[in-house]
Amino acid sequence: MPNALLEMRGITKAFPGVQALRDVDLALHPGEVHVLVGENGAGKSTLIKILSGVYQADRGTIRLGGEPISLRSPRDAQDRGISTVYQEFNLVPQLSVAENIYLGQEPVRGWLGWVDRGRRTAAARELLGSLDIAVPPGGPVRALGVAEQQLVEIARALSRAARIIVMDEPTAALTAHEIRGLFASIRALKARGVGVIYISHRLEELAEIGDRVTVLRDGQRVGTARVGEVSTDAIIRMMVGREVREKYPKTAVAPGEEVLRVQGLTRPGVLTDVSFFLRRGEILGIAGLVGAGRTELALALFGAVPVAGGTVTIKGRTVRVRSPRDAIRAGMALLPEDRKRQGLVLVQPIVTNITLPVVSRLQRWGLLDRRGMRALARRFAGALRIVTPDLDRRVAYLSGGNQQKVVLAKWLATRSEIVIFDEPTRGIDVAAKIEVYQLMSELVAQGTGILMISSELPEVLGMSDRILVMRRGRVAGEFSREDATAERLMAAALAG
Repeated sequence: MPNALLEMRGITKAFPGVQALRDVDLALHPGEVHVLVGENGAGKSTLIKILSGVYQADRGTIRLGGEPISLRSPRDAQDRGISTVYQEFNLVPQLSVAENIYLGQEPVRGWLGWVDRGRRTAAARELLGSLDIAVPPGGPVRALGVAEQQLVEIARALSRAARIIVMDEPTAALTAHEIRGLFASIRALKARGVGVIYISHRLEELAEIGDRVTVLRDGQRVGTARVGEVSTDAIIRMMVGREVREKYPKTAVAPGEEVLRVQGLTRPGVLTDVSFFLRRGEILGIAGLVGAGRTELALALFGAVPVAGGTVTIKGRTVRVRSPRDAIRAGMALLPEDRKRQGLVLVQPIVTNITLPVVSRLQRWGLLDRRGMRALARRFAGALRIVTPDLDRRVAYLSGGNQQKVVLAKWLATRSEIVIFDEPTRGIDVAAKIEVYQLMSELVAQGTGILMISSELPEVLGMSDRILVMRRGRVAGEFSREDATAERLMAAALAG
């Protein structure tokens, strides 16, 4: 392709039991944002890890500026001007912003090679200023928010004279204001002639930031098109291989008796006098801006953080929930916002993760019933359609959507009657989202009560029977499904 900055042709990669990529082509031009989309497990991560030097392709070629290159390590990629900003940042929290930017390439002075701290700070300040990033170079990274850390990652990439920057789900944990700032920085990169490969599940971002889009499905390239020449519905069809008629498959269920009542729940500085109730067969949505106290409410209900006051009543009986163990015994389950750190043991296999909360039920004479563990895990893995070669595969190697299903399988195994979903579809693709919604509908049809916390207003509006809006740790409003609109929810979130 003429004037291409990067060309990847015929990229093929297989792992034991999995054909991750098959003859994938991708091209990137200077000053272009090329969006890469596809379901979890479609091959996006494998492709960028090959470009980043983490993996080596079994077959295929990579050309940079028309010249064939071989990338044997991440260092090779960085030396060639290819930098990747992953969802999990590679920053050292204890070091300063300037130290992180120039880590491994510190300016030195004198024959002893002492680090020139003054020159490093000045260079970092100039670089951050050129990107309009208002972050003090001498401050510690641990004091920064997620969006600011992401911008520091971008600055570090540019400090290595990056010609290509790969961004993996850069807006997954950002607010709308932070996303606008990130997009401004990306436009500054484009003006410099930097090529950006942008991976996202938020298809609404394509029109705002993308130039072209490539769709992967089952490890193969389905198609590439200019943004604006292809509709969102067409992209979804390409991703899933079929027509998606209902994005929010909500099943109408008549709510039953009250299963949970919370009165006056208080945690100083975080939650103030929070009260609500939840019925069987009901999805109660919790909306609000970042920092409104939604996740803190979930953690308090589940006993993960202490509270100063309030009562929790489950099926008519007041309970004291001082730990997650108490919550599980009371019939509650929590799918946390951060599934990797709080919901899974990544180094353990699927079978261990699914059976972890019910291990006491799977013992005989003090010994684990391994056959029973596998039977239970196999039943829920099959019911949730977890894609894996076998149950002994480490959870760390699964796609985001399948990891979320493992967390859900774990709690389904406990037969919980109250399930708290905190950001249930964050970081998973369109098809996996629909599967999660279908599973939620199946749960409420069986009489489960669901508390769903989400930053996505369409998701809250599409799946909830009632909606609470939180603001500054308080309940700022309650809406029925019929009365709720995005405008009313936002008004309550902003004005109380």
